[in-house]
Amino acid sequence: MALQRRSLLAMLALPVALATLAGCGFKLRTSQPLPFSTIAVTPEKSGGVAGDLARYLGDIVRPVAPGAGGELPEVILDILQEGREKLVVGVNASGQVREFELRMRVNFKLRTAKGVELIAPSVIEQRRSISFNESAVLAKEAEEVLLYRDMQADIVQQLLRRLGAFKMPGQASALPAAPVPPLPSPAPE
Repeated sequence: MALQRRSLLAMLALPVALATLAGCGFKLRTSQPLPFSTIAVTPEKSGGVAGDLARYLGDIVRPVAPGAGGELPEVILDILQEGREKLVVGVNASGQVREFELRMRVNFKLRTAKGVELIAPSVIEQRRSISFNESAVLAKEAEEVLLYRDMQADIVQQLLRRLGAFKMPGQASALPAAPVPPLPSPAPE
């Protein structure tokens, strides 16, 4: 009987919670509409950010140099460099490491198949802190791998948002242009 009451209360509370979230402007993140229909991601045989991005984009990914009769991609996203760093940021009184900072940096640019640069070379960087304990080395190594994977997923999401916000040359802007305020008139002397 008590279980039935709890389930009934939970079912009644769900619409109230959803209405509250909708009222405050909350909206689940959905896939971003992209301003192009095909893309190539280089390097093509990468397991890092380029590989994750190509898997996420799926059917719109084309090779940079298509075979006979294939169409060129509309844009090419070049992952110029992907780097990982591990820096010591904290030591104890006896000089033993107590904290590291993990960094992941990706340099990229967007261009057309004809070489026209659409987004200049840019950098996305993620940082995470990780404590260290010499008695749990294997656990900390596993945590480090998970943090790098999390940073890589965040970078892919940031890249997708930048690609979604980008406007192809000749496309009308989705947002109206902001009015320019008039210049103040010079003060009389």
